[in-house]
Amino acid sequence: MIGRQTNPILGRKIRIGVVGCGRISKNHFRAIEDLGDDLDLVGVCDTDPARMEQEFVPADTPRFELLPELVSKSEPDIVAICTPSGMHPRQTIEAADAGVHVMTEKPMATRWKDGMRMVEACDQAGVRLFVVKQNRFNATLQLLRRAINENRFGRIYLATVNVFWTRPQAYYDTDRWRGTWELDGGAFMNQASHYIDLLDWMLGSVDQVHAMTATLARDIEVEDSGVMNVRWRNGTLGSVAVTMLAYPKNYEGSLTILGEKGTVRIGGMAVNEIQTWDFEDEKPYDDEVRSANYETTSVYGFGHPAYYRNVIDVLRGKTEPATDGREGLKSLEVLIAAYLSARDGRAISLPLEY
Repeated sequence: MIGRQTNPILGRKIRIGVVGCGRISKNHFRAIEDLGDDLDLVGVCDTDPARMEQEFVPADTPRFELLPELVSKSEPDIVAICTPSGMHPRQTIEAADAGVHVMTEKPMATRWKDGMRMVEACDQAGVRLFVVKQNRFNATLQLLRRAINENRFGRIYLATVNVFWTRPQAYYDTDRWRGTWELDGGAFMNQASHYIDLLDWMLGSVDQVHAMTATLARDIEVEDSGVMNVRWRNGTLGSVAVTMLAYPKNYEGSLTILGEKGTVRIGGMAVNEIQTWDFEDEKPYDDEVRSANYETTSVYGFGHPAYYRNVIDVLRGKTEPATDGREGLKSLEVLIAAYLSARDGRAISLPLEY
């Protein structure tokens, strides 16, 4: 089936439905409200009616318990999928088969083959697949990305990522799907997904990973902590350390890059503070470093409106997507390689078999 929205959407608002009214959906509703000149929220969907009655869900929006019902009755141009990760593939394919564009939260899937199926289904249907990577729009990371693209580091020698957050047992007990292999994934797949995305986006294609994971304190199927060594194809080495056992709060989400001519550390709770910015050369935008820092009480950051703006511009025919399905596959591939490595006790080379 060829999607019914293969042409740019012009002369009217873009009709959007939100699927899943859990924690992350609040950011989507806020972005949709902020961009109300371009977006029309035509429906929300959740199998739990009580979730649709939360205060952040617009009261006048039609409610549906099933995605096919939302699609058939509200006729959205695009749906934002905010359900548990393991549900993303089926719902993406359902929407694509109905000719509806898809924006899915991270990770796009919990299995490699499912991610591939999502991309193939949207290609065949002639619809867009967007994978939300809102952290890429953080002012701190935008400055770092610019410095890398301008080769200010020279050769990059080492890169490290730390995610030291806390998720108490009560968090996992809130919903039965949390902490399961099928629907959630562990500390790497779920909480650190955006940080794994930085590995390829900032530094290029990953050549090999070697990971270890452990479930040290939480009563869940998946890991609450993990470490991973990384080698990029350009020779850079790096590491990722993740835990959901930090006491008593979220402490750090950081990225440090050490290069021939520069050193940068972006830290804070969620890469929201440029703490070190040292380069051999100087650029006028170095003065923007302090103003790029921002306070946050949420690990989600504030990038959803900027991400939505890109989606709108793509559907209007003005630009290309910042992170489409194929871009989403890049971080999923690293994540799956990490789990294979931890399971088999060996290094895993990329790309995986297609």
